[in-house]
Amino acid sequence: MSNRPLIAVAEGDGIGPEIMQATLQILKAAQANIDIEKVEIGEKVYLQGETSGITAKTWETIRRAQAFLKAPITTPQGGGFKSLNVTVRTSLGLYANVRPCVAYSPFVKTKHPDMDVVIIRENEEDLYVGIEYQQTAETYQALKMISRPGSEKIIRYAFEYALQQGRKKVTCFSKDNILKMTDGQFHKVFEEIGKEYPQIEKEHWIVDIGAAKLADTPEAFDVIVMPNLYGDILSDVAAQIAGSVGMAGSANIGSHGAMFEAIHGSAPRRAGQNLANPSGLILASVLMLIHLGQPQTATLIHNAWLKTIEEGIHTYDLYREGSSKQKVGTKEFAQAVVERLGQQPTTLPAVHYDLSSPLSLKTQPTAPVKQKELMGADIFIEWQQSAEKLADALKRLAKQQLQLEMISNRGAKVWPGEMKETFCVDCYRCRFFLSKQEKQGAKQIASFLAQLAEDQLDVTQVQYLFHFDGKAGYSSSTQL
Repeated sequence: MSNRPLIAVAEGDGIGPEIMQATLQILKAAQANIDIEKVEIGEKVYLQGETSGITAKTWETIRRAQAFLKAPITTPQGGGFKSLNVTVRTSLGLYANVRPCVAYSPFVKTKHPDMDVVIIRENEEDLYVGIEYQQTAETYQALKMISRPGSEKIIRYAFEYALQQGRKKVTCFSKDNILKMTDGQFHKVFEEIGKEYPQIEKEHWIVDIGAAKLADTPEAFDVIVMPNLYGDILSDVAAQIAGSVGMAGSANIGSHGAMFEAIHGSAPRRAGQNLANPSGLILASVLMLIHLGQPQTATLIHNAWLKTIEEGIHTYDLYREGSSKQKVGTKEFAQAVVERLGQQPTTLPAVHYDLSSPLSLKTQPTAPVKQKELMGADIFIEWQQSAEKLADALKRLAKQQLQLEMISNRGAKVWPGEMKETFCVDCYRCRFFLSKQEKQGAKQIASFLAQLAEDQLDVTQVQYLFHFDGKAGYSSSTQL
């Protein structure tokens, strides 16, 4: 039985088979110490009726493998199909998405020739949990989930990565001026963990102005850590302003597995034409070799790739008249890299990867909550009339059991103090507090919900309100 690491390989859809073939050719020529087992995922599997895009047999292979190298796949639109990328990341606990975004000026066009940024994106939480509801005929809802353990893992990973890679600064992006609880928690954990790394410079940016700064002056950043959705968007932005999304690879790292992929899509319009740029997947394979403890081979391939780029051998997406030397196809580009194995770039900085094991993270147990107290409930009601009329009906039914504090519509408070200018839809959030906090509070709320049903008021959702160790676990009415 071989002692070589097992790599599960998925050729994917669209241009996937072509760029995977090119990448595997280079890995073989560089004598990467790996065994390959191919698996089928994506569009063909979806069309066979497997809505996850992946079979049980394939899962078994991926779980046995030390790494999963994946070409882009096509997720069918509509019909309840879930993104296979999200499925793999969450199922295998691949909590850290690592995306280096580097400029290769002057050989690849960019406005930021000194850019060298690594974006570390939380991979399991946020809006990507995909929990969505239609509450009424007019209103839809998506839940943004941020946990303290999830935040701790990704933020600690970002600091440990910076230490291991000799990076000097870690920046956190969040929107905690508005999302004070979810993004506020992420920012708070960043500040707490950052104190354990006095040798690393730390800073925080509100995500909108941070994104503007990243687009304008990326050289101001080094490592950036952020929640899932912001990280997804801004890692693509960063890759594009560095030179091209088509050149970026990424690593998805967890405690029990790892997946490596190009960040671009399957580009079915380019499939089968020997046009696609395989660089993103090639660089993803470099990240894979580093993860597997094969830094010499990673160095060999990366430097050969850099040499190819600086000699002006470019696929159609990078080719520029007057600066590029030769326009080549997918196969020819891979062959050019193979021919330059053992060479180093002369203008672009050569890379050298040291032997470093996968990051081992210290775990810090979350402090237990000592007291959890039910305070009331936010009750969402479908309603077509004014907030004032709804308040009158609710106060009549509540009697002495519950106290109506406010009514909001799409986050804007509309009672008390309803303004005729505020545009309302058919879903109202009604905040009730218990008249007194006691063990029977949940029964009081249940009894009130039964009364609402009897009165034919259409309740679409109930969210209980708690205090945790005396602190409110819900947004304040004054922030609405």
